[in-house]
Amino acid sequence: MGHDHDIAGVPAEKWLDIAPEWIIGKAGSSLSERRVRLWALVLDARDVPCRIEPGENGWRLLVPTDSLVTARNELRLFEEENRYWPPLPPPPRPLAENTLATLSVLILLAVFHNIIQLDAALPGLSPPPDWAGLGSAQAGKILDGQWWRLITALTLHSDGLHLISNLAIGGVFILLLCSELGSGLAWGLLLASGALGNLANACLQAPGHNSVGASTLVFGAVGILAAISAVRYRQQLRRRRALPVAAALALLTLLGTEGKNTDLGAHLFGFGFGIGLGLITEYLVARYGRPGPVANALLALLCALVVLASWWAALVPGR
Repeated sequence: MGHDHDIAGVPAEKWLDIAPEWIIGKAGSSLSERRVRLWALVLDARDVPCRIEPGENGWRLLVPTDSLVTARNELRLFEEENRYWPPLPPPPRPLAENTLATLSVLILLAVFHNIIQLDAALPGLSPPPDWAGLGSAQAGKILDGQWWRLITALTLHSDGLHLISNLAIGGVFILLLCSELGSGLAWGLLLASGALGNLANACLQAPGHNSVGASTLVFGAVGILAAISAVRYRQQLRRRRALPVAAALALLTLLGTEGKNTDLGAHLFGFGFGIGLGLITEYLVARYGRPGPVANALLALLCALVVLASWWAALVPGR
């Protein structure tokens, strides 16, 4: 007779079956090999002698007669404690139907880039403004008080390829985030992570350091999404809770460190602030719910006003 646990000195007639219905409460239940081996490990951990055998309908778990009550109690307690493990994943939130609104913002960013390339004069501003000179994230000028550069730099790109790469790669993450949280809240978080990333980068770079582009904001989106996943699915991930963040870091390494004009510091800081903002946001959304349509519309309007106010401060003389 094959068995995993053979206790010498116990006669064969002194071994009794653990009936599955005693433990899991279902009459006519049979034991799978996986479950019987798991129960045997539980009893081993409690120093209860046992052995397992194949039976006619599944597997059998046997214990000595004088250990039967202890074995049943231990297995009942184990099943009670693990009845609802692993926990069910949280119910999916309905995604916000705002793809058109999000794509419109991305298209507007592309249109703005093309307007700049035309080098046309604006009403009341002559000659045509030096957009990059006025709005780039120049470290020294940011620290001298030109706060608007934290935002305006996110709307500028060095060339068409720079713009297309940000829209193509970043657009995917931005669409996901806007669908998850709503456009207003998502764009508010994106602007915050981008601006904070530019500020932190300016604090650590030389005064002459200069950069433009929405990449800081894009990696903010990656960080926010990673944090949301890590918090929402923390029970399922258990000891692998850092997996979404690790995957996002791998993406940062893959996409955010190549190219001669790549500003790794801005990417890394945008990602880091995205992680922090995502953790706070997921906690608040789980507790209070996602902002409704009106609140999201107001947040979207506020984001637009922040961008316009930043460029106003950059362009209007005598500020």
